[in-house]
Parts: sequence; structure tokens; C-alpha cells
Amino acid sequence: MSTGSPDLVLSTAPFVREGATTPRIMFEVLSAALLVLLAACWNFGIGALLIVAAATAGAAGTEWLFTRSQTPSPLGDYSALTTGVLLGLTLPPAFPLWMAFLGGVAGIGLGKLIWGGLGQNLFNPALLGRAFLQAAFPTAITTWSTPVERGDVWSLPESLFAAPLLSGEVDAVSTATPLGLAKFENQITELGSLFVGNISGSLGETSAALLLLLGIWLGARRIFDWRLPVSTLLSVAVLSGVLHYLNPESNPPPSFMVFAGSLLFGAVFMVTDPVTTPTTPRGAWIFGIGVGVLVVLIRLFGGLPEGVMYAILLMNATTPHINRYTQRRPFGV
Repeated sequence: MSTGSPDLVLSTAPFVREGATTPRIMFEVLSAALLVLLAACWNFGIGALLIVAAATAGAAGTEWLFTRSQTPSPLGDYSALTTGVLLGLTLPPAFPLWMAFLGGVAGIGLGKLIWGGLGQNLFNPALLGRAFLQAAFPTAITTWSTPVERGDVWSLPESLFAAPLLSGEVDAVSTATPLGLAKFENQITELGSLFVGNISGSLGETSAALLLLLGIWLGARRIFDWRLPVSTLLSVAVLSGVLHYLNPESNPPPSFMVFAGSLLFGAVFMVTDPVTTPTTPRGAWIFGIGVGVLVVLIRLFGGLPEGVMYAILLMNATTPHINRYTQRRPFGV
């Protein structure tokens, strides 16, 4: 009897596999986010590492606590670690560590586990964790500090070690972000500072040049659908360009709208989340355009200078509907 390979093999779809697994995708996103963390430490000091570590500990600890009986452990897919790192990079440089830890707990608990685990959540867990912190600690999360001098990289703000539940404010010298200066003082920050990152803002949003390079790299590696970030940035550029043309005194130019704030960080790391964004090509365009339009409307006509977080979360809620109405019709139906 022959024991070689059979001439005919019967199996179920899919028949073509790319080799892209959840751990691999999460690991590559996590690796890119760690490069952003290095830039944050260079701009704001070693305290950035502690903030990201606290948020990651909250996220990973919560996942382990509620899934420790599962085999294999969900921690092995790096999704909780990625959520914690991305959440930490959305926080201010002097944010208290206990608040960052609590944000990680909320991000995984409310943004992932309560929905049934990875692949079933409706909203981006990292952004949901930040939204929780925005509502719980509005003063602390909107207190920005300037980049440190090169000799002060190892210095730590005292507010990082604020006692839990005893101090809701950040003891730091507050300064305006470029978007805040543009909205409330009609002052436009030069593009050179936005590219290098020598500006105030969240830990991960300040270096536009690095974010662009990482976005190109992850897109070339096919870690995400390129239509999502491209449609987001393109819609912001087009809409803000039209509004700037109509009223240049009140509306910033499109170059500033694209490179300032957390838009690039959100376009590279948040809009591209494969779980909470559409899976169809046409749906990706709709989702990205929706995010871009909401960002411009919130920035220019809302009460806050930034609107990336809310824009993405609002569009996350529409993802099931976009998938439903953009699904390709099967052949013969």
C-alpha cells in the first residue's frame, strides 16, 4: 500500500493563506509603537516610559486577571500589551501613573473583555480607555508640558507620583498645544517644529516625520489596509483646504491640520485597527472619510481643539453598518 501524498486532498476554505496571524500583526504594531515611545522619551524625558509602563500594566494585568484560566493565555497575542502602549502614548507627559494604570484597566475591561474578547469589541480599547480618563480626570489629561532640555531627560515630574484618589490635578507648568494655539489664539505653529516634535502635546503625537515613516513601513508590510489612513488624511486635507480658502483668517491651512495634533498618530495606529474598522475596500474609504470630516468639524467648530479620539470612536459605532451595506454580493445572487 502506498503511503505517499494523496492525489486528491479535500479541505475547506480558505485555500490561500498569507501567514498573517494575530500575534504577528500585533507584534509589528507594538514594535512600531515602541519606536514612538523612544521619541517620546527623547522629547519629554524618561517619565514617558513610566506612563506607558503603568498603562500597559493596567491593561495586561486586567486581561490576565479575567482570562488566567484560559489555555493558551490571551496575553500571548500581544493585543493587551499593544493596547496599553498605545493608550500610554495618548497621554500627557506629566500624567499621574495611577491614572494611567486605571486607564489601562478601563481600556481592556470596558473596551475588550466586556464584549467577549479580541475580535468582538465594537470600539478601539485604547481610545475607550482614554475617553474614560478624559471624563474622569479632565484637568489632568488636558495639562500639557513643554519638551525637556537635553540635560533633563532623566528628570521626573513630581505629578507622576501623585497619590491615588488624593490629587486630581497635575502639578506642572501648563502650556498650549499647537492646536490650542491655533484655535484660541489664532497662532499657527511652523511645520518644522511639527515634524521634529519640539512641541507640547501627547507623548506619541509630536513627531510627524517619525509617524509618517512608521505608517509607510506598516503599510508596506501590509499590516493594515492602506485605504484607511490615506482616506482619513486626504479628507482632512481636502475639507480643511476648502474651508481655509473660503476663510483663511479663521481656518488653518491644510498642512497644519494634517501634521498638528494626534491625527497622524490616530491615522497610523487607531484608524487601522482591524477589529473596529470596516473589512471591505469601499467601507474603508467611507470610514476614513467619515473620521476626517468629523476631525475637521470638531477642531474648527467644536469646543475642543482636538477631535481625533471622538471622531474614531463615533465611526467605530458605524462599522457594523458600513460592513453590511458595502459587502460584495456573492456571484449568482
